[in-house]
Amino acid sequence: MKHLFGSLFLLLIASLSFAAKVDTVEVYSAAMKKKIKTVVISPENNSTDRIPTLYLLHGFGGNYSNWVLRAPHIKNLVDQYNYRVVCPDGGHGSWYWDIPGNADWQYETFVSKELISFVEQNYPARQDRNGRAIAGLSMGGHGALYLAINHQDTYGAAGSTAGGVDIRPFPNNWDMAKRLGPYSANKSIWESHTVMELLHLIEPKQLKLFIDCGTDDFFYAVNQELHKKLTYMNVPHAFMSMPGKHNWDYWRQSIVFQMAFFNDFFHTS
Repeated sequence: MKHLFGSLFLLLIASLSFAAKVDTVEVYSAAMKKKIKTVVISPENNSTDRIPTLYLLHGFGGNYSNWVLRAPHIKNLVDQYNYRVVCPDGGHGSWYWDIPGNADWQYETFVSKELISFVEQNYPARQDRNGRAIAGLSMGGHGALYLAINHQDTYGAAGSTAGGVDIRPFPNNWDMAKRLGPYSANKSIWESHTVMELLHLIEPKQLKLFIDCGTDDFFYAVNQELHKKLTYMNVPHAFMSMPGKHNWDYWRQSIVFQMAFFNDFFHTS
């Protein structure tokens, strides 16, 4: 199986043409009163047709440019599938949450409201939930599922690659305590902000889900638990694992499968 995935990835790389258009824009957030840099990747041959949009989130310590610079074949995939990919900056350790009373950390509002409004006003984009999906890696994988579950009227599909899908086993990592307070004193707040405890909110047949993680990733165990819990709760989803660690070698391969999944969703919804 490892050789199969590797061969498919190498075949894709060999066919790259990178004709997609890449814009770097600044999107004003009224909630945070600042401009936020965002990469928008559009198909070469699309000019006026309203096409679907995949909002693609980066991980902890990353930024808006990570996906297009570290996984440049994403441009080829955009051309191949003819949908737009939008990569916003999620700050350093925002986890894509809104933190009450803190105007510097309103990334749920930014991504799921302000950014979508900007994209749909400035690009020919579909404006229905079946024309929107959200995905991400690591912190962004958790963020994508968290936002999709909390905004099922906005997104029709969501994906996570190597996502930190249960934050509770890592109470001292990645600035989460700075946002939510110490876990030992704020367990209920942590539980309301972790994907693993929000699955009961998923409405029947509302979200198409694709979750993947490398078998050597430190998040592999929590992803397996998420898969088991979704299965137990009869929530339809796709789950994939393949050899890989928590690094770009894995993420460059996984985005191929993620984007194929969303292509199928956009063209069957």
